[in-house]
Amino acid sequence: MGSLEVGIPLKRAPLLRSLSSSSGRGDRLPFFRKPRSRFARFLLFEKVDYLQWICTIAVFFFVVVLFQMFLPGSVMEKSGDFEEFGGVIRDDEWVKFKDIKGLDFGDGIRFEPSSKLLEKFQKEDTQVNLSRPTVRTGIRKPQLALIFADQSVEPGQLLMVSVALSLQEIGYAIKVYSLEDGPVRAVWKSLGVPVTILRNSYKAETAVDWLNYDGILVNSVGTKGIFSCLLQEPFKSLPVIWTIHERELALRSRQYISNGQIQLIDDWRQAFNRATVVVFPNYFLPMMYSVFDAGNYFVIPGSPDQAWESNSLKAVDNQDDLLVKMGYGRDDFVIAIVGSEFSYNGLWLEHAFVLQALLPLFSDFQSNNNSSSHLKVSILRGNSSSNYKVAVEAIALKLGYPKGTVEHNGIDGDVNRFLSISNLVIYGSFLEEQSFPEILIQAMCFGKPIIAPDLAMIKKYVDDRVNGFLFPKENIGVLTQVLFQAISNGKLSPLAQNVASIGKGPAKNLMVTETIEGYASLLANVLKFPSEVRPPKVVADIPTRLKDEWQWHLFDEIIDSRDFNRTAKTYSFIDETEEHMNHTNGESSDVGRSIDEAFSYTDWEEEKLIEMINARKKREDEELKDRTDQWHGTWEEVYRNAKRADRARNDLRERDDRELERTGQPLCIYEPYFGEGAWPFLHRNSLYRGIGLSTKGRRRGEDDVDAPSRLPLLSTHYYRDILGEFGAFFAIANRIDRIHKNAWIGFQSWRATARKASLSKIAESSLLDAIQTKKYGDALYFWVHMDKDPRNHTQQDFWSFCDSINAGNCRFAVSEALRRMYGIKHDLDSLPPMPMDGNTWSVMNSWAMPTRSFLEFIMFSRMFVDALDAQMYDEHHQSGHCYLSLHKDRHCYSRVLELLVNVWAYHSARRMVYINHESGLMQEKHKLKSRKGHMWINWFSYTTLKSMDGDLAEEFDTDHPTRRWLWPSTGEVFWQGLYEREQKLRHRQKEKRKQQSKDKIARIRKRSRQKIIGKYIKPPPEDRGNSSSTTSAATL
Repeated sequence: MGSLEVGIPLKRAPLLRSLSSSSGRGDRLPFFRKPRSRFARFLLFEKVDYLQWICTIAVFFFVVVLFQMFLPGSVMEKSGDFEEFGGVIRDDEWVKFKDIKGLDFGDGIRFEPSSKLLEKFQKEDTQVNLSRPTVRTGIRKPQLALIFADQSVEPGQLLMVSVALSLQEIGYAIKVYSLEDGPVRAVWKSLGVPVTILRNSYKAETAVDWLNYDGILVNSVGTKGIFSCLLQEPFKSLPVIWTIHERELALRSRQYISNGQIQLIDDWRQAFNRATVVVFPNYFLPMMYSVFDAGNYFVIPGSPDQAWESNSLKAVDNQDDLLVKMGYGRDDFVIAIVGSEFSYNGLWLEHAFVLQALLPLFSDFQSNNNSSSHLKVSILRGNSSSNYKVAVEAIALKLGYPKGTVEHNGIDGDVNRFLSISNLVIYGSFLEEQSFPEILIQAMCFGKPIIAPDLAMIKKYVDDRVNGFLFPKENIGVLTQVLFQAISNGKLSPLAQNVASIGKGPAKNLMVTETIEGYASLLANVLKFPSEVRPPKVVADIPTRLKDEWQWHLFDEIIDSRDFNRTAKTYSFIDETEEHMNHTNGESSDVGRSIDEAFSYTDWEEEKLIEMINARKKREDEELKDRTDQWHGTWEEVYRNAKRADRARNDLRERDDRELERTGQPLCIYEPYFGEGAWPFLHRNSLYRGIGLSTKGRRRGEDDVDAPSRLPLLSTHYYRDILGEFGAFFAIANRIDRIHKNAWIGFQSWRATARKASLSKIAESSLLDAIQTKKYGDALYFWVHMDKDPRNHTQQDFWSFCDSINAGNCRFAVSEALRRMYGIKHDLDSLPPMPMDGNTWSVMNSWAMPTRSFLEFIMFSRMFVDALDAQMYDEHHQSGHCYLSLHKDRHCYSRVLELLVNVWAYHSARRMVYINHESGLMQEKHKLKSRKGHMWINWFSYTTLKSMDGDLAEEFDTDHPTRRWLWPSTGEVFWQGLYEREQKLRHRQKEKRKQQSKDKIARIRKRSRQKIIGKYIKPPPEDRGNSSSTTSAATL
């Protein structure tokens, strides 16, 4: 957060000065020309009589004793409003009253985030010297999304309607999203702004493609649920401006801190960190929300909140009844002393001076019958339970006010009702505010005359004796004279009534210009528009009629709905957030308990027995395996066998129905995605299969392809971002036979589904029928065409459209890449022609083609991407800039790759067929007859590409280059020599095995055998009785 800079305290001007100075008398008294302290100048004040001097001294000493009795160790309570917010007011220690020079009057209280935050964005937007100049074509309007918690009638809606109307005037296109419906929806529709009602969910399942917008404006803490989606890829880098008007969350955060609810604080802090800028309507709220500060706080002063509240209160309450309800008489004259919302320890002294200036009025309100007075003075400051009330009453009694005449009211009460019954409002703080005090706006909207010191911010909006009364802050004595001008005979003077009447009108629309220009300037600094976006007009072009007042007239018809309780609604949402967090934490903590309760003691004993049996069997198998003779081949063979075993093991898993159905289909359409934000747009049937560009963001329980595991290059953030969906193409093509078994292959962007341009059931059936019947043969089928692209409102030709979305450098980039790819040395035109023949082209990578043709396209694309990377890597990797974008861009040439399939299909003589995504009707585009004389067939033929691919593979395989080279990392490296070498290696291994077998047989044949010595002949049964006879025979 912008820090509260406490600088070196400057010497404060004296609070009391003479009403008029006499130069002659000063000359006669040289003592007065000597330097005097502030306190001495007060005591020697020329117009202060002896009794006032004595009274002031007595008050000062009485306060010292009073504070020592009731507030030991401090002059006043230690910033009760801010201490619980993390100690924003930074006072080293409190000093005693006798040391007046040490009193703090709030000079160091300043919130300085605005200029620093703008400097940060301007620094990021600093242009660098690129190798090519960039051009902005300005085809479409900048798109903004406004998100609301509901469409209820409240001042936040009035503010954003007024801002949106001005933004539309300077060129923005706006769409509204709301979590709940309400009457304000009719107001937005009357302005021509579409409104979409979202399902209120804490999960990232909001089916909105936020990438369609250049910026998002989120309003109120009630929209926190939408951040669950914006925190996920691919929406994490979108600029988000979050406007917060409520104080309820800041107050509730004190309970979180005291109760140790760190998880709730971290949950809210995550949303604050996600916002690019958090906007507040005044300089007090950022300090209240300091616990969530992420260094992105910004203040745009101004809000219709005060005027709205005054109108609502006057419509429901009678002023005389309110006086009685709040304990005043109908004839009482109530003066409200208000001040800054910031707390500092010199504030009590300023209030004492104001009370002293009010004292001469007391005689005009003294009743003839008794000692009571109709003059009532109330000081609004701090909490109602604050012990500051004791100090105020003591000062009033010592100054001579009757008991009960001066009272203290906390700003935590119903300030609006109190101001509505007040007759006069005095601003009793001398702190230089950074914006006009909101409490003075409230008083002026109630039609109350205000009296305030001539502070710079107050003088900017208040003219003395026109719409308010001013007095010099260095001369507090003038306040008494101003009071006598405003009050006459116990009532407001005609002058004061006229001043109040004049001030009421402008107060209703005070600071409208600052608010509208503030939002327009902030958007101009935060948003970075692509080259195809037409930049909005400058802030000065906003019509004056839109900056003079809030758009009250748009809400006149729904004025009866203003009884909406915003505070109760906000607290209700905060309670729901707490319940959701508690429920989530409860589920996670109950998992272990539920597992333990699911198994009884007997079940655990059986489980242990089964584990013991399995372990014993595994040990026996390993021992038997070690006893058998095994032949071990080379490390390459062992690795190959291990991979084959892994594949066999994976094939044994139970396959779901969609995977089994996909096996028998002629086509499989892959949907690349990155992050959980794209999940709602992915299909869940057998024709489609997701492919996640990041392992972390894959769908759980789905048969999605993990692209980084198939192509390690995608594990690098740089290439995952810059390749985009082409990374999925390369991952599928790498050893495609292991994952893709279908004759045809297709791809569809999840953004096409978000745009409602994906294939319908009818179109899917039509495509499958055309494939099975070979209606168009080897063709490229596509269903998202360039003429309907929001980036192409002017219906440009192919290369003009490519230039418009690539900062005017698409032609140059493609020409240089092809020149480098084909090794063209002489100066020839290397840009393939793409004639404008009245037909359209494919966009958003949503197409289908035969698998064999897809591999040919990937062969061409790998070499083209390698050539692009060679010319852009150094500049883009170092600075983040490339000449295909006006600003820092992670995706750089991904927009060129989006259109590459058109160039390859056109010049490789593939038929190009457009399918209507709704009806399924097909129409061939760019027929082959019309292409004659335009196609570069020799450059895009399979023979040429295969030869070039083989040359690159041979170079990598034989030379082993050490330079940085992208091509080998994008897929398989294979050439004929590698095949022949592997074939020769297998042949040698086969011959070696044959020779080993022959040698073994030869060794067996040459083995020496021992000659037979003799043979035992078993005697016949009849001779067994003769134990002494033994027959032996020797056979030679």
